Amino acid sequence: MNAYRYLTFSVEEGIGHLTLNRPEKKNAINDQLCLEIEDVFRNLPTGLDVILLSGNGPEFCSGLDLSEHTAREPFEVVEHSRMWHRVFGYIRNSGIPVVAALHGAVIGGGLELAICAHVRVSDESTFYRLPEGRHGIFVGGGASVNVARVIGASRMTEMMLTGRTLDAQQGERLGLAHYVVAKGEALAKAKELAATIATNSRFSNWAMATGISRIENMASDDGLYTESLITGITQSSGEVKERIDAFLNRKKKA
Repeated sequence: MNAYRYLTFSVEEGIGHLTLNRPEKKNAINDQLCLEIEDVFRNLPTGLDVILLSGNGPEFCSGLDLSEHTAREPFEVVEHSRMWHRVFGYIRNSGIPVVAALHGAVIGGGLELAICAHVRVSDESTFYRLPEGRHGIFVGGGASVNVARVIGASRMTEMMLTGRTLDAQQGERLGLAHYVVAKGEALAKAKELAATIATNSRFSNWAMATGISRIENMASDDGLYTESLITGITQSSGEVKERIDAFLNRKKKA
C-alpha cells in the first residue's frame, strides 16, 4: 500500500483500490488530495485491470474544501481549475476502467470526481448537489462538460441555479449512477463489477474506457472511422483469437 496523507491506494489480484481518506472533512478535496490522485494514476503498476474508487467515512466526497479556499488572481484561478481538469483527465483516460462506489454526499467537486468513473454504483444514502451558485462561484473541475454530457445542459443549469438535491434514485434515472443498491452495499457491488470487468481483455477495456467518450466528441464520419481503427487494434491480438476459440468450443460442447 502506498503512503499518502489524504488517500489510500492498494492493489490485490489486479484490482486497485483508491480510497479518499479525509473522513473528518467529509473527504473534501484540497489541492494536496488532488495531486495525490494524480500521483496514483501517473504511477499505476503494470498488470492492473480495474480501479475501485471509494470514500472512507459517512460521505463519498463533499466537494471543494472551502476552508482552504484562498483568494486568487483571475489567472491563478484559471490555472487552479486546469489542474483539476488535468488530474480528473487521468481518471477518465488512463485506459484502466474505474468503478466508483458512492454513498452519502456527492457534492460539487465530489460529483465532478465521481462522474469521471466509467461505472458508478450508489447506495440509497447517496445524494447529489451542485451548490456553487450558493457560494458565488462556478464549477471548475469539469462539470460543465462531463456532468452536462450525462444529464444535459438544461438539467445541470437548473441544478446549479436552484441548488436542488437529487436523491439516489433520481441520480440513477439521470445517469449520475448506473446502479442503486441498499445502504452500505455500494462497495460490495462495485467490487463484484470490478471482478467481472477484470475478466475482459485488457485491449477491450482500454478501448472502451478511452475510445467511446472521444468518439462522442467527433463528427459522425470521424467517429465511425475512429471506431474502425480501434476495432483493428483490439481484434487483431492473439488474445482475441484465443477468447473466440474458447467461446466457440464452449458452444460446441453445449
